[in-house]
Amino acid sequence: MPLGARHDCQQALTNKRWQTTTASRATAGRTGEAVVQHTKTDTDVLVVGSGPTGLLLAGDLAAAGQRVTLVERRPHGISNMTRAFGVHARTLELLDARGLADELVETGTRLTGLRLFRRLSLDLGRLATRYPFLLITPQYEVERLLERRALAAGVEFRHSTELRGLRQDAGAVTAELTDPDGKEVTLTARYLVGADGHRSGVRGALGLPFPGVSVIRSIVLADVRLAEEPEGLLTVNGAEDSFAFIAPFGDGWYRVMGWNRTRQVPDSEPVDLDEVREIARQALGTDYGMHDARWISRFHSDERQAPAYRAGRVFLAGDAAHVHSPAGGQGMNTGLQDAANLSWKLISVLRGDAPDPEGLLDSYQDERHPVGKMVLRSSGTIVRLAMAHTVPRRAARSLVAGVLNALRPASDKAMGQLSGLGIGYGTGAAAQRSGGGRAPDAALDRGRLYELLRDGDFVLITPQGTEASVATAPQAPGRIAKAAWADPSRRTTMLVRPDGYVYWEG
Repeated sequence: MPLGARHDCQQALTNKRWQTTTASRATAGRTGEAVVQHTKTDTDVLVVGSGPTGLLLAGDLAAAGQRVTLVERRPHGISNMTRAFGVHARTLELLDARGLADELVETGTRLTGLRLFRRLSLDLGRLATRYPFLLITPQYEVERLLERRALAAGVEFRHSTELRGLRQDAGAVTAELTDPDGKEVTLTARYLVGADGHRSGVRGALGLPFPGVSVIRSIVLADVRLAEEPEGLLTVNGAEDSFAFIAPFGDGWYRVMGWNRTRQVPDSEPVDLDEVREIARQALGTDYGMHDARWISRFHSDERQAPAYRAGRVFLAGDAAHVHSPAGGQGMNTGLQDAANLSWKLISVLRGDAPDPEGLLDSYQDERHPVGKMVLRSSGTIVRLAMAHTVPRRAARSLVAGVLNALRPASDKAMGQLSGLGIGYGTGAAAQRSGGGRAPDAALDRGRLYELLRDGDFVLITPQGTEASVATAPQAPGRIAKAAWADPSRRTTMLVRPDGYVYWEG
């Protein structure tokens, strides 16, 4: 059997074994849904991990009036060192629906075009959105805004607190924790979400596998100042044995990422600025006079995905559910979109608004797992093209670049995937339950659509002069706000989910 086929077969068996285990665990949540209404818990939702994914999720839940506790093993304080640096258009739309996007945009630099491998050009200005660009801003700016929102909404933060284990029954999840003094404590919640990164303690406590491979080793990262400004806002190129990437933070600092095929060493191997400079010279022809590095690190990049994002009353989101190469800058963005998808579903179930609570919660897996898989593939494709060193692979890279440059539909599809604007939930079981395509922002008689979404409700939009009614629409598992199109020529009726996707249109 070929190696790839053998791996696929083993993966299928692993997934099947986990799905069987998950199904038995999830039964407790289904059969005990009536019981949970009478189960006393310390909090409604326990979120583990205070990165961007956990912060957005916790803020959404608390803003909707739910009791939320967020635990984080690190002490309080947001570091100014970060691996994520780009916020894509769809993420900005989701932040707009929380009143945060415009403030975040002011912290960074707008990138309206991408030029990769000195051949491929993508015009982000063509994106049909209020945010037709990639925002270059460090992750800590995103975390700052999301933490402020979560605190204002009433989230209880517990820093220096580590998850040691968990158990669940028909009515609750019990988390075993170690507090800042090293004392063992327990906390009960109706639901628990693991947003605690690629070494997720929640995933480990569930015994959930994290299959995949290391796609690239010995990547170096550095935040530096440059004596010479690069020609473009985003500089990326690959040579025979190396590739490098440079992007500005907008405050005089630049993020540099590099890889050298001839120097593959463990993550623990020290790295200095001379090594970063050498990689840049090989891949880009110059090091732009790098100096004054404030942070240098070496790491490896995996492609891994949990086979299940839900086990009974426990969910995984962000890097706890999927990790992939940094190519395309999709990691933080995918996690934030996981959180936006899950939060409104948990809110609907906790409020008792969902006619089919278990089906609604299952739709998180149905909708987000395929997206995670797609991101693994797209980011993996980009990094493999960047690493191309043989003549056939470099020829393939040139062919891909030529096709995307020449065919606008192909480049639009690529930009839709990269930006997140092209992601929808319009097929399969998820669509039958609660899915649809992205709802673009639109002018309404009460303001913009994404301004109305800030209350966390569904939005029913009708033609002018007609009475808003949901009589012909499927029952929405949540509260509904009503508005009319500002454009009198629009005669359709649309019901939009709280995460900005179409629930029903007719």
